[in-house]
Amino acid sequence: MSEVINYGIVGCGMMGQEHARNIALLPDARVSAVFEPDAQMADAARAAVPTARMHGSLADFLADPGIDCLVIASPNHLHAAQFEAIACTRPLPLLIEKPLYTRATDATRILGLAADYPAPVWVGMEYRYMPPIKSFIEEVADATGGPTMLTIREHRFPFLHKVGDWNRFNRNTGGTLVEKCCHFFDLMRHILGGEPERVMASAGQDVNHLNEDYGGETPDIWDGAYVIVEFDNGCRAMLELCMYAEGSDYQEELTAVGPKGKIEARVPGPLRFWPEHLGFPPRPQVVVSPREPKGPRSVDIPIDPELQAIGDHNGATYYQHVRFLEMLRSGGVPEVGLLDGACAVEMGLAAQEAAAKGKVVHVRAVTLTEQDVSRKGATA
Repeated sequence: MSEVINYGIVGCGMMGQEHARNIALLPDARVSAVFEPDAQMADAARAAVPTARMHGSLADFLADPGIDCLVIASPNHLHAAQFEAIACTRPLPLLIEKPLYTRATDATRILGLAADYPAPVWVGMEYRYMPPIKSFIEEVADATGGPTMLTIREHRFPFLHKVGDWNRFNRNTGGTLVEKCCHFFDLMRHILGGEPERVMASAGQDVNHLNEDYGGETPDIWDGAYVIVEFDNGCRAMLELCMYAEGSDYQEELTAVGPKGKIEARVPGPLRFWPEHLGFPPRPQVVVSPREPKGPRSVDIPIDPELQAIGDHNGATYYQHVRFLEMLRSGGVPEVGLLDGACAVEMGLAAQEAAAKGKVVHVRAVTLTEQDVSRKGATA
């Protein structure tokens, strides 16, 4: 690694530009090259990082000698093929945005590359790094005595418009429970410390996008769901998702309960989407409620205003990049690796199947060395 770490970004739409703005705040780091095939997004990328070299093809981008590491922030359905191209051409240290892949058939393809990939691969699970959620994770064991139940609720605005409206269709996203909710499935597995076994779900498209038309097609992405996950250590988790609940005080609320007590995290949504008529947005909080009669303890969790202004994840993208850069400089290992990314996708795929078929689905087990991962059967 050179003294200044040179980043290359694959896909510089909304999330790619957020990565670029946060990389600009890192010491001795810069975005030196960008591959963005969409003309409008390429213009926006030039404005965001005017010193970066712009490339019109992935091959030209990967041939650029002035790149030390890579960030994939392209549409979901492109991740697997782009990771494969990088692995075969220029296997540099990589941060790849969630979801790692979108189809069950991609698992073998991606995980088969992992065994021989010579550099670290970090999967972008920004929610782990949101200050209130990070504090929740750090305190959960002590506050609960070991969590046995976890509930995650997200009430938010509908899917945003993306380049070519790719996120309106399951074939591109993997489905809402993969695209949006792999973050939450990753948190479940990370917080509860077990492996998912069975999933039950009810989901559908109730309100959003029903009147939209794209070349004669109506979007098929779901906008609401309940998902229950059972883990091999006896823990249970539930997700409640509603994507037509704008203006809620908190966009995400996490609650973990164990024999010793309860802990909650309350997370506001992106500042730029907060309705002005509701006044000042609420402060992020962590609340600990022990079983003994001491009363709850509530702590406000500050968010850096500068970080809030340049991204939609309460500063999490910056904090993730700080840890990624530390890994590059120290020669460490990813905090969120390929196995984490794959497990989150498999939980999402199982939830999609459970809701679509109205049955309990076993989560497919994945490993980094398995070349042919067989799917477990589903039980009624």
